[in-house]
Amino acid sequence: MKGLKITNRWAVVVGAILIQLALGAIYAWSVFTALLTEPNGDYGFSATQTAWVFSVGLATFAVVMVFAGKWQAKSGPTIVALTGGLVLGAGYILGGLFGSSFLAQLLFIGVLGGAGIGLAYVVPIAVGVKWFPDKKGLITGLAVAGFGFGATIWVKLAGSWFGGLLNTSSAFGLPGVQSVFVIYGIVFAIMVVLGSLVMVNPPAGYKPAGYEPPVNHTAKTSGGVEFDSSHMLRTKQFYAIWVVFIFSALAGLMVIYCIKLFGIDALEYNGIKNAGVITGTAMAWYAIFNGLGRIVWGMISDKLGRKRAIFFMTLFQGVIMLMIYHIFIRFGVTSGFIASACIIGFNFGGNFALFPAITADFFGNNTVGKNYGWMFTAYGFAGIAGPQLAGHFKDSATASSGPIVWMAPFIIAGVACLIGSVIILLTKPPK
Repeated sequence: MKGLKITNRWAVVVGAILIQLALGAIYAWSVFTALLTEPNGDYGFSATQTAWVFSVGLATFAVVMVFAGKWQAKSGPTIVALTGGLVLGAGYILGGLFGSSFLAQLLFIGVLGGAGIGLAYVVPIAVGVKWFPDKKGLITGLAVAGFGFGATIWVKLAGSWFGGLLNTSSAFGLPGVQSVFVIYGIVFAIMVVLGSLVMVNPPAGYKPAGYEPPVNHTAKTSGGVEFDSSHMLRTKQFYAIWVVFIFSALAGLMVIYCIKLFGIDALEYNGIKNAGVITGTAMAWYAIFNGLGRIVWGMISDKLGRKRAIFFMTLFQGVIMLMIYHIFIRFGVTSGFIASACIIGFNFGGNFALFPAITADFFGNNTVGKNYGWMFTAYGFAGIAGPQLAGHFKDSATASSGPIVWMAPFIIAGVACLIGSVIILLTKPPK
């Protein structure tokens, strides 16, 4: 399947954003956790169980990306993206119809839904870098910006817009959470299938007007030297970047998972009413700034170079994670909670522009589709570690602990980010 004929390379960006809007569903998971963990509700899951659904989805997403990168290089990007949309849609629809138990949600939302995201996610990045070798940072940011913005749409539609689908929908007579899964599954499949039609590689030898590939393979202007995956996996630079990606992603993924639970604990402890509404607002702003961070950090990296951009991003994130309780929550309360969510989301979003771009810089523009799948396994590790870290401390807390229980995971994530900033600063491009 070859998709549509592309005469304007910006059509690829439009299709990429449409796909990523649907894939951002996984970042909306926190909107479901409060209902899933209600002691006398329809489900009665523990915080650790809901964390496992999210973690398995992220890990499956990352692992399947390795396969998807190889498949799209062999069979073309259109069929891979289209298949991803159908698998993602099927996962959510089945999760709605049969997801009354933890194991069913783990299988359908976590494994099947995560696999659909992993298949489709790599395609806009691989195609975009080939069409825009002159704007890699910007274009990878735009290509994945929809992932962050999409989470805002799905959070607000489920939680508050038009009364909130969780409160008003009953598709097939199902409870709110499962009903929303069915509706979302249908929408996701349609969006990704439509976007896949413009996921087409440029003609062989394509160069944008006025663009000449760089001669020297340097940190700021690189991508001309092509490493295959087996060669890349034998370089120390791959593992250095991979570890930094784990540390940086861990902080953002932990907050995505726990922002609802943590926010309610912190706000109610400080006597704030309507904590659930405020956390929903914070989740939406987190997702908006997540999308903005992908674009802005990508643009910054085109000016400063990828290494410097990753250094400043991880350093900033580490400082914010260490300050979040004592500065933003304890003294800022509502405004501080929302502000901290925005900053963490903004920095977290930068990962998805900077790490595919530095993978292309260090290991080749044309092989980034295959190589970034391996790099992205770091996200899978972070997807398990971050949410499980938060879920463990939450389940271990006593009723009188209040928000203090959240300090330990935030400190661990903050220190990891600071270590990552040092590692990237010491990493030089492969020769």
